[in-house]
Amino acid sequence: MRLPRKQLEASIPSAAMGDIAFLLLIFFVILARAQDDSHLRWDPAQAEELQQAPRAIASVVIDKDAKIFLNGRETDAAALPDQLSGLLGDNPAGRRAVLFKIDKATPAERFEPAIEAVSAAGGEVVHILDPEESG
Repeated sequence: MRLPRKQLEASIPSAAMGDIAFLLLIFFVILARAQDDSHLRWDPAQAEELQQAPRAIASVVIDKDAKIFLNGRETDAAALPDQLSGLLGDNPAGRRAVLFKIDKATPAERFEPAIEAVSAAGGEVVHILDPEESG
């Protein structure tokens, strides 16, 4: 007499899937950056007695070529107030900081409209500088 063999089902072990997903999530959260403006090249001005910059919602950079970037994406001064208003939302005063990074060779006629745009959106300009080297 012949006995029928039991068919074994091949299944993927799902117990380890949760662990793997959790580790991948942690990996990507650690590597993620909210604002990536590392590709922008600007030479900051220098000043004495600088303070620590507050936590900012947005970053405006005017690079060596006098191009305006909002959070790493190129934009123009005319569109800047609307874009910043969307980012700042209804945050109260004191929580509307906008980091402002200007190349020290940028002429005033290029950065003044950007400062006006930040003010028109209700942002609080925080100018980023380098400490002066004491020599």
